[in-house]
Amino acid sequence: MTQSESAVKQPKHAALGLTDEQVIEMYKLMLTGRRYDERCLLLQRAGKIKFHVSGIGQEAAQVGAAFALDREQDYFLPYYRDYAFVLSVGMTLRELMLSLFSKAADPNSGGRQMPGHFGSKRLRIVTGSSPVTTQVPHAVGIALAAKMKKKEFVSFVTFGDGSSNQGDFHEGANMAGVHKLPVIFMCENNQYAISVPLHKQVGGRIADRALGYGFPGVAVDGNDPLEVYRVVKEARERAIRGEGPTLVEAVMYRLSPHSTSDEDTAYRTKEEIEMHRGKDGLPKFRQYLIDCGVLDEERDALLQQEVKAAVDEATTYGDKAAFPEPEDILYHVYDGDDAGRGGR
Repeated sequence: MTQSESAVKQPKHAALGLTDEQVIEMYKLMLTGRRYDERCLLLQRAGKIKFHVSGIGQEAAQVGAAFALDREQDYFLPYYRDYAFVLSVGMTLRELMLSLFSKAADPNSGGRQMPGHFGSKRLRIVTGSSPVTTQVPHAVGIALAAKMKKKEFVSFVTFGDGSSNQGDFHEGANMAGVHKLPVIFMCENNQYAISVPLHKQVGGRIADRALGYGFPGVAVDGNDPLEVYRVVKEARERAIRGEGPTLVEAVMYRLSPHSTSDEDTAYRTKEEIEMHRGKDGLPKFRQYLIDCGVLDEERDALLQQEVKAAVDEATTYGDKAAFPEPEDILYHVYDGDDAGRGGR
């Protein structure tokens, strides 16, 4: 076999510098995010939890991006559908379940925030809030700190296509462009801002908006974790070299309703959803791994069992954990008011 023939036969992940075990781990995290999300929907319908915002169909881009970042140094500002992303940067299923059940030991907020409002000082996940897009200016501020302190880390922030229309995005992008800050903006374009389809909210490509602020914008297939990995890795390398921000538009589709309070058949057809289900990144990546000889049916079955067992265990753990005490509402409001409370 010649060198050129060898290069042709080299799997895509290997050409990107990813090992077989790394792509298996990527698949496992995508699968874990999906199974967690599906469990949340069942728990809400069973009356065990009050609310869930689903991200089914968005796991591929989240995991691909996470693997392209420095998970020991970078700062992360995820939005509320990013379950697979936060799992990929080190959050555990137990921690997610504690938040889901609003339990006292919830490391995100001590049971105060809605599920999906992630925060972890240990993992450098910056706390989010309910108003959409507010995380974008925060990410820009962190990137400014990195530049001022001459530190080699980037901030990575995600948001939906609807959020790209908010003033917070445009103000953050403008400042990042002016000062060439090490921040990566990733729009998870799932085609809907709640019930408003993309063609009724955006006149052009979201990626092209970066040009107005003086930095590159890249549209990528959000169903392909390897393509997202490649694009985000290049964006990080640019940022570390001092070349400034990048806007990544990961184009995907939200297969589930906007939230458990949403009746999505009021604004889209079952036929539309099924058409996009055929492009779902999770089964496509599974097939890619099988085609490469990295995964087989037996190993996949074991992974499926392992993930289900982990989700089952975390669900039981979160369900049985203690709720906050009523007086806990008075703590963590002002600095120093949690003396003796463990300082969650």
